[in-house]
Amino acid sequence: MKIVSLVPSATEIVFAIGAGDELVGVTFECDHPPEARSIHVVSNAAVPTSAAAGPLTAAEIDSSVRDRLAAGEPLYLLDHEYLAEQRPDVVLTQDLCRVCAVPASQVDRALELVGAPAEVVSLDPHSLDDVLETVVAIGEAIGRRPAATALVEGLRARLAAVSRAIASRPRPRVLLLEWVDPPFLAGHWLPDVVKAAGGAPVGIAPGGWSSEASWPQIRDLAAEVVIVAPCGFELSRARVEAEHASRELDGAAIYAGDANAYFTRPGPRLVDTVEAIAAALHPGCGLGERLEVLVGL
Repeated sequence: MKIVSLVPSATEIVFAIGAGDELVGVTFECDHPPEARSIHVVSNAAVPTSAAAGPLTAAEIDSSVRDRLAAGEPLYLLDHEYLAEQRPDVVLTQDLCRVCAVPASQVDRALELVGAPAEVVSLDPHSLDDVLETVVAIGEAIGRRPAATALVEGLRARLAAVSRAIASRPRPRVLLLEWVDPPFLAGHWLPDVVKAAGGAPVGIAPGGWSSEASWPQIRDLAAEVVIVAPCGFELSRARVEAEHASRELDGAAIYAGDANAYFTRPGPRLVDTVEAIAAALHPGCGLGERLEVLVGL
């Protein structure tokens, strides 16, 4: 089977269930496991994140994305010639967010254009349970359902262990930001992640869409803990953005989270995210620190 993954989390899942050697195309963001970096890149970003003067600010990236969307221009560019050459059997993509990855509609048009029929599987999780079900859906699509089921069972066992560890502890009010300029409240599976880690999510109900907010609105939420995990950014850049948030928010404990690998990547490492948040919110619960996932300012 030939598989193309246009979603980094899907690439991780394919490897985790033993089908990594069947991947013939990935996105430029597919960096885990390390073997993924050697696979041909079929999807590149049309929006730059840096210029000659250095990295673009969060506000500059946001403006560029909005301009392209308003003009009807794609945010990602597909290698049509390579798709025509490989003629994949399965293409894994998403329709959840046009900013995060190539939408399924763009993939359908590209495959039709190059005459390469394939099963297009759109992965659109809105909750933590949905993310786990995505693992099984991928396993079903690529003929690896038993391995996918076993992976999910192991992930659920880890979540259950966290639940037992924090069961009797108070739940602090936790706000999770996925962008800071302008501020965006994190939705979809992330409120579930906070709940699973023993926090009380504020701002967005579990399964709800991420939404823009003002700093006064955010201050009114009275969060005790604020986690800044800017979508697509690694921990070092997240710390910079968390410093920005700390200047706007007084009295809350501020953390920076690696959203490139964990928070906003809906794959197996979301369970690592739950464990890291639980360890930060509930010191001494026996889960240990995960400094590569989450650090306090």
